Amino acid sequence: MKPCVSVLTLAVADLERSLSFYRDGLGLPTAGIVGREFDHGAVAFFDLSGGLKLAIWAQEDLAHDTGLPTLPVSPTSMSIGHNVSRREEVDDIIETARHAGASIVKPAQNTFYGGYAGYFQDPDGHLWEIVWNPGMLPAGQ
Repeated sequence: MKPCVSVLTLAVADLERSLSFYRDGLGLPTAGIVGREFDHGAVAFFDLSGGLKLAIWAQEDLAHDTGLPTLPVSPTSMSIGHNVSRREEVDDIIETARHAGASIVKPAQNTFYGGYAGYFQDPDGHLWEIVWNPGMLPAGQ
């Protein structure tokens, strides 16, 4: 398999609420919800760096598409890492997420590897790590 991941899809309970959180609260660029004309097709895509897209799709629609049952989500099953180029950005983004309605899981603090990071959960419990890692700065920063 070639390393060509292009979309990360998060299953959400309320598509409109999640759209508002990511678009209005965090400021991620999007054209809004598309695919409403299809049964189980409504989805929103957000532009991330390097051509990567974040998609939000109703959990019931993802379950329908895959044929898998809807189960509770464990927030420790995975996290999405958002790496920033300046330490101060970690605090700024954590605070922006708090104002957007996120639950702050772990306030930003120094890490064991010499960086600075904190965690929040979106309205559906998806875990995000905001991290400044001086050994792994984002490309082009």
